[in-house]
Amino acid sequence: MDELTTQSPAPEESPGQDTATPPPDLTVRPATPADAEEICGLLNAVDIAEVGHPETDLGTVETDLVHPEADLGRNSWLAFRRGQLVAYGLLWDDSGGERIDADHYVLPGHQDAGERLLAAIERRAVDRAAENGVTRAVVHLTLNSRPTLDRTTLARRGWQAVRRYNVLTRPLSPAADPAPVPPPGLTLRTCESEADRRRAHALVEETFTAHHDHKPRGHEQWLADLGKGMDWSLVWIAALPGEGDVAVVLTRDDREAMAWIRNLGVRERFRGRGIAGHLLRHAFAVYAARGRATVGLGVDTENETGALSLYTSHGFAPHFAADTWEITLRVPEEREVPDRL
Repeated sequence: MDELTTQSPAPEESPGQDTATPPPDLTVRPATPADAEEICGLLNAVDIAEVGHPETDLGTVETDLVHPEADLGRNSWLAFRRGQLVAYGLLWDDSGGERIDADHYVLPGHQDAGERLLAAIERRAVDRAAENGVTRAVVHLTLNSRPTLDRTTLARRGWQAVRRYNVLTRPLSPAADPAPVPPPGLTLRTCESEADRRRAHALVEETFTAHHDHKPRGHEQWLADLGKGMDWSLVWIAALPGEGDVAVVLTRDDREAMAWIRNLGVRERFRGRGIAGHLLRHAFAVYAARGRATVGLGVDTENETGALSLYTSHGFAPHFAADTWEITLRVPEEREVPDRL
């Protein structure tokens, strides 16, 4: 894998210009929920180019397109060349301030379409920042470390890679992954009840608050982010006698490629007691018994809690790396929106 060093945020710039006349064979329009299957096909083609096999499921795409905060008419773009979908962009704003996030996918060989959507994302990010009443947009875009989008295009437009993440995977089998013995007094419960779902959310917010790039979300927003594919019997809260709830792990079994651990968090004063490792081994045993052959997760390589060493010590190995790219765009004075009353 390429090693892109962490860099300082890009200087403030105006959005990059894209003044070339669109080629006659390229059309761009917003996405709709009805486009989910075609978008999923594009994302899997990008997966094949970047990691060697498809890893995107239709439910993941549908969750983005029907999200109550999506505003697809203004925040999404599909680029078609002679009727074929070749690029997709999506922007969202969780912060209500400077921070804007985006997704971007483009097929190899269609860099002009990819740059056109990148320019559209930049322009819309500036507009969104103005609507939020701030003077700049700090835009984040996460891409595979070897993306189909040409990295020289990103650099030329003023983007910089500022953080690296790894997707790790681990093989599973019933023989190798029996049910573990818990630390003394530790009990686990699932989250089918509304009260336990709210408790799981609170634990995620508490245990991830210091993590880089964590964006606080209200309970309903968090549920919308998770989408409809959650099996709450595969989300576990850990408790200790006299201490209450001390940890949570959210897992999913709705991906075709692998089981997935979305969040694993232990409250700070209970770390170092083997709780995180037990939750991992519990998940391994459950998914091995369900017939899953692989489990995966994403980890910040600079996480200060020692998460990377925890996962590698439990048999995880790198699958691929992803980088967060950032650009800071100035809102021109004539487009600034006065502070809200």
